[in-house]
Amino acid sequence: MDDDALLKRRRTIETAALVSRSFGIVSTALAAAGIGAGAALVPTADMRAVCWAGVVAMTLSNVLSFLGRRRPGSAWYIRCSALQVLLDTATILGIVVLSSRDTDTTTWPLLSLAIVVAALRHQLLGAMVVYGATSLGFALLVPGFAELSFLLGVGFLIAVITGTQSSSLDRHLEALNETRRALQHQATHDGLTGLPNRAHLAAYADERAGRPLGVLLLDLNGFKQVNDTHGHAAGDRLLHEVGVRLTAALGADGLAGRLGGDEFLVLLPEADGAVAARMADRVREAIRLPIDIGEGRTVTVGVSAGVALRPAGDDAGLDALTAEADAGMYRDKRGRTVAA
Repeated sequence: MDDDALLKRRRTIETAALVSRSFGIVSTALAAAGIGAGAALVPTADMRAVCWAGVVAMTLSNVLSFLGRRRPGSAWYIRCSALQVLLDTATILGIVVLSSRDTDTTTWPLLSLAIVVAALRHQLLGAMVVYGATSLGFALLVPGFAELSFLLGVGFLIAVITGTQSSSLDRHLEALNETRRALQHQATHDGLTGLPNRAHLAAYADERAGRPLGVLLLDLNGFKQVNDTHGHAAGDRLLHEVGVRLTAALGADGLAGRLGGDEFLVLLPEADGAVAARMADRVREAIRLPIDIGEGRTVTVGVSAGVALRPAGDDAGLDALTAEADAGMYRDKRGRTVAA
């Protein structure tokens, strides 16, 4: 999902990572260089080598964080995030292992930081994977550690708590996004046919302001008789099927919507008069085929159509174009009535 809530959460995580790692890069580099109070924590050449390697790893992770913050919705975000977790975990584990072996400084609580970071990025699964990796690595590389059982217990609790909370937050965000998408769809689509409503059609036309646009206003001939004879449920089925046929007839050539009642609107980007006329004929052919309205009954309806065209460079809005097409539609309807 690439919804706003998820993207904001990812940007927040990357911002926090950039700030915290930048502090870690500076403090670790100063300690490895023998500058400041942190220098006492790096008494051996091995520790200095690990610290410099950590600086490189954290710098690379910050580059990935910077890219992830700029493109939180990219296809490679998850892979880059997993690589950051790997680099952060290796850096923390290396520093903790060597400091535990070469100094009396208590640094093993830093392993919890790697677990928390993994939980934020990859929920419970990420937290448990990093917990297992750090616990196994520490146990193998620091044999005989007196507080190993306590370390394992604390790490497990932190992994479970932070992992479940992060997973719960992600589920909550997904539920909110699904609700938002449903509300947005309801606001921009007709509830009966599922077609775009007037607001959606207007936005579509406005996005193409100044570009050629063909507009077909369609009115069903015989719909009232279907409603009066067979009931509103049958009329609703008819309208839904008309929406399905309109969408199929258009394909990728335009956008069909319902204005209300038995009126439909078709928008044809970059269309001229010939294209609009061909589409009107195609729509009539599709809709006039028998329609199943349930209980073994079928009906047929016709279509009156009006056409309006917006040439390139014109700024006419959808209301003006619809009014023009409406006049044409009534002329077409009167002509068919006279012919009948």
